[in-house]
Amino acid sequence: MPTAHFCPIEHLVRKRVITIGIDPHKSSHTAVAIDAAGHKIGQRKFVVNAGTFGQLVRWCEPWSERRFAVEGAGGLGRTLAQQLAAAGEDVVDVPSTLSARARLLATGGDRKTDPADALHVAQVALFRADLRKVTSEGQSTILRLLTERHDDLVNERTRLTNRLHALLRDLLPGGAPTRLSADKAAALMKGIRPITATDNCRRDLARDLLADLRRLDRQVRDNEAQMREALAASRTTLTALPGLGTVLAARVLGHIGDISRFPTEHHFASYTGSAPLDASSGRHVRHRLNTGGNRALNSALHIIAVCQIRDGGRGQEYYLRKIAEGKTPAEARRALKRRLSNVVYRIMKRDQRHQLAAVA
Repeated sequence: MPTAHFCPIEHLVRKRVITIGIDPHKSSHTAVAIDAAGHKIGQRKFVVNAGTFGQLVRWCEPWSERRFAVEGAGGLGRTLAQQLAAAGEDVVDVPSTLSARARLLATGGDRKTDPADALHVAQVALFRADLRKVTSEGQSTILRLLTERHDDLVNERTRLTNRLHALLRDLLPGGAPTRLSADKAAALMKGIRPITATDNCRRDLARDLLADLRRLDRQVRDNEAQMREALAASRTTLTALPGLGTVLAARVLGHIGDISRFPTEHHFASYTGSAPLDASSGRHVRHRLNTGGNRALNSALHIIAVCQIRDGGRGQEYYLRKIAEGKTPAEARRALKRRLSNVVYRIMKRDQRHQLAAVA
């Protein structure tokens, strides 16, 4: 007897689920409802304001069995998608690339209107069972916001330090040493004795920059303290991995979010860009470097690999083994990154199982 395969469309037909596609914009959201056969049964445009969510929910009340498909649920549609998810609605994220392909294949070519876009978003959700389910924002979103703030603060500190270096170069013979800190700069500035009015101006500006540098140092410390609290709340064990400190762990968790959206470690490696791409042709089997994927996660894996190679341990042993096999240092480092991707995936899956068991 042949095995029955699950068909998402047949499942929706049996349940008579209505799919509501939403094309979000800054000033308006357009919603189109279709039945399980793909026929349009409703359409409405909502002005974006404080009452948009309530108006949308009231409009959808006739359809008790429904799900929402939001184009770009991580971009312009984030607020509405999160409101729907928080209300317990079934919401999926439709990438704009998929809705654009559906528009090109539709009757009428690539003519673009908001109702047509919303219809294509709903149709993509109807025929694709692999779309990402939108979940309510939690600790991972907090960690991502904190790491983005940390990057901004560090970049601003670097800019200020460079400007302070330029001023001290003109005030001190030989200038200031590298790795300039606020305390080092303050000590150097105590010995400055300006002679000209121009040097007086430079010293005053340097004092202002020093005050700004101290303020940024405090903000960076406060930001990292917030990261440690958020990591503790997430109950992650990632920080036990050598080379993975507070900031890197926060960045990894913030960008990954729900690890269950990756069915295997191979899918996860593809997302991080640590899995090489198959470039085989005929009898020639070869792979090439993957320059895609999430570059922030790829950079984090690179830093972990470099730290492990430097500090010794199992990571260094694996790296040296690859060198002994004839790989170049860059190839051996990429092999270690691929292995670390698997390790991060397994740790996060284990943490998730423990958290679910604790809740149960």
